[in-house]
Amino acid sequence: MSASSQYTETTHLLVDSKKSDIETQVVSIDSKLESYDDDNLHADEKLGVVSASLLMLNKMIGTGIFSVPSSVYALTGSVGGSMFLWMLGGIAAYAGLNVYLEFGLKIPKSGGDKNYLERVYRHPRHFALAIFTVVSVVLGVSSSNCYAFGIYVLFALGIENPTESQARSVAILGLTLCCCLHGVFPNAGRRIFNLLGIFKVVVLIGVTITGLGVLAGLVDIPDRPHNFTNIFQNDGYGGGAYSYSVALLRVFYSYRGWENANFVMGQIRNPERTVPIAGTLAIVLATLLYSLCNIAYFAVIPKDLIANSGTIVAGHFFRIVFGESAAARLLPCLVALSNIGNVLVVSYAYGYMNLELAKNELLPFSNFFSSLKPFNSPFAGLGLHWVISALTLIIPPPGQIYEFVIDLSSYPLAIITAFVTVGLLYLQFNREKEDWPLRPFHSPLVLTLIYLFINIFLILAPLVPPPPGVIQEGQLPYYSVPLASVIIFILGGVYWSYWFQGRDEKEIEVLLE
Repeated sequence: MSASSQYTETTHLLVDSKKSDIETQVVSIDSKLESYDDDNLHADEKLGVVSASLLMLNKMIGTGIFSVPSSVYALTGSVGGSMFLWMLGGIAAYAGLNVYLEFGLKIPKSGGDKNYLERVYRHPRHFALAIFTVVSVVLGVSSSNCYAFGIYVLFALGIENPTESQARSVAILGLTLCCCLHGVFPNAGRRIFNLLGIFKVVVLIGVTITGLGVLAGLVDIPDRPHNFTNIFQNDGYGGGAYSYSVALLRVFYSYRGWENANFVMGQIRNPERTVPIAGTLAIVLATLLYSLCNIAYFAVIPKDLIANSGTIVAGHFFRIVFGESAAARLLPCLVALSNIGNVLVVSYAYGYMNLELAKNELLPFSNFFSSLKPFNSPFAGLGLHWVISALTLIIPPPGQIYEFVIDLSSYPLAIITAFVTVGLLYLQFNREKEDWPLRPFHSPLVLTLIYLFINIFLILAPLVPPPPGVIQEGQLPYYSVPLASVIIFILGGVYWSYWFQGRDEKEIEVLLE
């Protein structure tokens, strides 16, 4: 609500005076951003349908489909249950796309969830915004993608059981290269992730064709498994609500990326046309490729090997099909390139997200993090992304780093997206009161509810203790991810108190304006 509708004329004059002082304080930020403001970008510099689709696909097709199928199968305990979750993930992604399209096209600014939470949850003032800031910075990491990149690079070099230090060292090297590329050569970075987006699709199509060839008997492999008999029969692994919820979290992680365009909405050409087309294309293609790729894995790899493959299920696929030939070593390199393409996109999106947060004075040292120097890119924002991602790779004890980072990055986001979805329902049922029009896009109620219910399930199910034997000795307790998530949200509340300490309410309003 505007200041003129809240205050008397005398107060309004005082606010104008204060506003003038604050505008003087932030003029340095405005001048720095002027050369890279979303509205000032030339049309040719903005993302079209192809680039926006590849931006989403590049984040969606990363480590997930090459590494997660093993744990999804181990958690569900059946081929049919695993395949069902991969298809459900596509449906949920499309439902989520509709929710985010309505928000993104009515608030066409870079920043994603930050803008949507700020629009709906206004009391306590900016509390939701502060929570989101902490979650975004702490969990907006490339750690799992970098780790899988390290594993596949070492696998391609003949090191099938690398040490943690080896995998993490290669991971940090890949992270550093991606952040430096975007920071020093921003245009080149965008072109490269476009190329890698196409490349990823080609790799998945190759895996799919090979697997279907084995299934049809056109490609001979030794001891071909028969994994499609009684596909819903439990094979002695997982099962139960807890295991299915964790598996679904990991499937959702593999689909994450369809919301990537919302983070850079201001850099998309004609978003009302571009984003709906690009998002639908990306999700349909990803769902089709994910489903076919899982069929390919089950057509080639024995069930017990899939369940115990960890992050290198695709590596076993190539080794079984091609033996110990050069191709068996070369093809994991292609998966590693696919993984690094995912890191390129994630670092690109969160580099600009950090820039957007700094523009609004939501980060400490905002003048530094909102700077575009020295390469007219969010170099400082990328640096923050690098630091958090590197710490996430270095700090955890050996073992379970990949799964833990996936679950920890997915669970708090399920909470945030649930709040975003509830917020959209509130706006849809209070259009006149909230000045929320039907156009330019309206998310159907059924899709909004589907997305909400799935996220509620993902939030509640991991809180229920699993049956005995599901958590093996040496594994983290079932409540570790929800507990870590609660700690992060508490840190968000502490940061909210810090952010407001000594700050004038009018000053904050002007900065956000």
